[in-house]
Amino acid sequence: MIGQISGKLIGKQPPEVLVDVNGVGYELQLPMTCFYALPPLGEPVTLVTHFVVREDAQLLYGFNNQAERSLFRLLIKTQGVGPKLALAILSGMNADEFVWAVNQNDVSRLVKLPGVGKKTAERLVIEMRDRLKDWQGSSTPATDAANIDAVTSDSTFVHPADARADALSALLSLGYKQNQADKALTAVYQQELSSEELIKASLKQLA
Repeated sequence: MIGQISGKLIGKQPPEVLVDVNGVGYELQLPMTCFYALPPLGEPVTLVTHFVVREDAQLLYGFNNQAERSLFRLLIKTQGVGPKLALAILSGMNADEFVWAVNQNDVSRLVKLPGVGKKTAERLVIEMRDRLKDWQGSSTPATDAANIDAVTSDSTFVHPADARADALSALLSLGYKQNQADKALTAVYQQELSSEELIKASLKQLA
């Protein structure tokens, strides 16, 4: 099993990254909440990973720390929640926000996430509550506000049209419907924003 990747970040196409490890490029999928904390292209990066082997694919998921990976692994133990949905959940809210929503029985917040219907949200609250009782994190999502509002961008210029297209592609890959993604992007679009900034603003709009 691949438990950690350390190398040079050579590609960023939300929600996927490409990391060069001694000449071998590893493709990883990251929750957008982890994606925002990535260094610029060409810089070293270390990600803890979860490796999934299926009949038709081998998939590598990356996280900034052990806690994020642990929550991902707890999520995929829930009935009806696979890696793709877990990735979407952790893209729509960070780990502490999710734990807070579960502890507060906030089903209405969870159903705003792509692919999470009322039954799935209720199941998440019921099944995850006991698993998260010893979670060591913030008591409310407000404690992470500085991180949520932080602006991250790459020094590489991206044409505005490409940035919007990249943001739309990322939202669709996370499970949002075309009309949802278009509406959110239209509401937050500013020409000077990078694709990552557009995705972040759109996810906040969708929440």
